Amino acid sequence: MDSLTHIALGACIGEAFAGKRLGKRAMLWGALAQTIPDIDFVASFWMDTPSSLLAHRGFTHSILFCAMITPVFAMVAERLHRPKNFKLSSLMLFFVVAIFSHILIDAFNSYGVGWFEPFNHYRISFNAVYVADPFFSFWPGIASVALIIVKESLPQRKKWWLTGLGMSALYLIVCLFIKFKIDAGLSDIVVKQQLEHKRYFTTPAPFQNLLWYVVVGNDSGYEVGFRSILDSKKQIDFQYFPRNDSLVKQMGNREEVQQLIRFSQQFFTIEKRGDTIVFNDLRFGQIHGWENPRGPFVFHYLLQYDLNSNLVVQRGRLQGWDHSTIKAYLKRIEGN
Repeated sequence: MDSLTHIALGACIGEAFAGKRLGKRAMLWGALAQTIPDIDFVASFWMDTPSSLLAHRGFTHSILFCAMITPVFAMVAERLHRPKNFKLSSLMLFFVVAIFSHILIDAFNSYGVGWFEPFNHYRISFNAVYVADPFFSFWPGIASVALIIVKESLPQRKKWWLTGLGMSALYLIVCLFIKFKIDAGLSDIVVKQQLEHKRYFTTPAPFQNLLWYVVVGNDSGYEVGFRSILDSKKQIDFQYFPRNDSLVKQMGNREEVQQLIRFSQQFFTIEKRGDTIVFNDLRFGQIHGWENPRGPFVFHYLLQYDLNSNLVVQRGRLQGWDHSTIKAYLKRIEGN
């Protein structure tokens, strides 16, 4: 999830576990602990693009890293607040929840999380929540603001942290239920439309959980489309994109290309635009593909023939969004 959401959730967790002992300082500890896995952003300052992509949500989002950093937080907090007679075991529990919940929540997005790094590079991804979902972020955001305003001595504080954490947890459950419905319906559609496939995935389109982006295919290519939970027709208007693995050979056995393939988890296509080969990572959807079914993919990488050239990543998640695009988006969410 986005950083602001993690901060808000961490503040609510801090209030829940340590608010009575530490006052509003508990919110600060919670926010800090909840965001510590995102320290991996510093890797982008010296790593190349593919390495940076793999480093993000890699080791610092692993079970090992969280297990290592949790006692550090607990011991530092215990020393700083020793007059409060806060047991180290209680602080350990607090930081276990605050830190480990970060890597759990991030696993709901399509980016993937390296829980088992550095021993296994497989990334966990539930593909159930968009990376920035205001419906998930709203309640912890409101609750954290309220907790900043409400005095430490007032009993209403418990109501607010319960609301922030409870409503966000409920939303995650609802998202998993909707995903189950989408996937179940997709199984019938794949059979009905006679689509050969080796793998597939579904993930929410931007900023909501009613319209889903769907990819079905194999090593030859992928069918890409959208399905709303409100659709009445049991079909998807797919667009086919060939994978074009042969174009990779033109790049030689370049490490950066292999890293991109690993990062995409095999959901990629390659196309040629003039003198440039473009690597498309399908997992992050198209630029308003509900309006333009043949639209470009959000995460695409320009692979130059020159071995000395740098890899260029193009990200256009909100590129070209205007009133008509938003109107078409809302209409597609309403179903067909």
